[in-house]
Amino acid sequence: MKKILFSLLLISSITASANDIKITPVQLYNLGVKTGQLKAIENIPLLYAPAKVVIPPSQEYIVSAAQAGLISKLNVTIGDNVEKDQVLAHIISPELLSLQRQLLKANSEKNLAWAGYQRDKKLLQEGVISDRRWQESRNRYSTFLAETNEARQLLEIAGMSTEDIKKLTSSRRLSSQLNIHAPIKGVVLERMVVAGERLDILAPLFRIANLEQLWLEINIPQERMKHIKVGDQVLIENTDITATITLLGQSVNSQNQTILARAVINGSHSALRAGQNVNSQIIQSSDKPTFSVPNAAIAQSEGKAYLFIRNSTGFIVSPVEIIGKQQKNSVILGNDDLKENIEIAIRGAVALKANWLGLGGDE
Repeated sequence: MKKILFSLLLISSITASANDIKITPVQLYNLGVKTGQLKAIENIPLLYAPAKVVIPPSQEYIVSAAQAGLISKLNVTIGDNVEKDQVLAHIISPELLSLQRQLLKANSEKNLAWAGYQRDKKLLQEGVISDRRWQESRNRYSTFLAETNEARQLLEIAGMSTEDIKKLTSSRRLSSQLNIHAPIKGVVLERMVVAGERLDILAPLFRIANLEQLWLEINIPQERMKHIKVGDQVLIENTDITATITLLGQSVNSQNQTILARAVINGSHSALRAGQNVNSQIIQSSDKPTFSVPNAAIAQSEGKAYLFIRNSTGFIVSPVEIIGKQQKNSVILGNDDLKENIEIAIRGAVALKANWLGLGGDE
């Protein structure tokens, strides 16, 4: 009770105008007011938001069986690193034999047509045959050439590599074994089959991704989107990893009323894994003077925020605009009263506010 009476007496001995508080050093000490220097910052911490590490769709592939058949061997499994064109699995496919026969037949007919075309071309030059017969020979060759190209493309679609097709046309040896190759350099994220399993055409075998570049998908409350812009930086909690916002969504999630923002992770990201949920903080470069102050330095009154700036006789009450929060600090926008390294009240703002409002006529 004595302490309360003492505080009331102390406050009553302090004089204050509308935005100026006069206070002696002894009163300052008894009120527990502590001062510190105002610190300028370059980046504004806007908000914390949950995020998920995802793989860019252009870097993720589903490897499927282009032909029906039986899996005879698997060479890789989940977590393995693979190189582009590496053989992932072997499939025994009877349908592959039919496609190979079509190519060899079309290739033989093309070669015969080519020989006839060359022969008739020479005879035409010697005047032995008519121009019409040479045209027929040329059209025949063009037809078989098109059939050969079609048969080759069907084998490529079936999964045979260009090198395997060249070996087939040179050796003319049919094989029912289809080698499944990796489309990219990456990591096997999922394996959907086992050896000995029978597959239908286009059955998925592996999911492979290149993890050299990852994205963050950040769920931002819709009411905060007006503060976010493309180019803002993102910090990932408990890491030194940063990301840059490259896209802001145009629709709101109806379930949680958030908007999706996409950020590209910068540099090395060995501490992150695809599919991982992380906490992120969005920060923004400011083209205006901004300062970081302890939350205890801010006084709230009628929905507005105020800071107490030390002067020779006490404190000046300065209205401020809070534009961000970072743990125990608030980020405020600069004004005519605020300059770096000026002295402000960083503790005891509540007592100063009570004095200011009680004797200043604001309340």
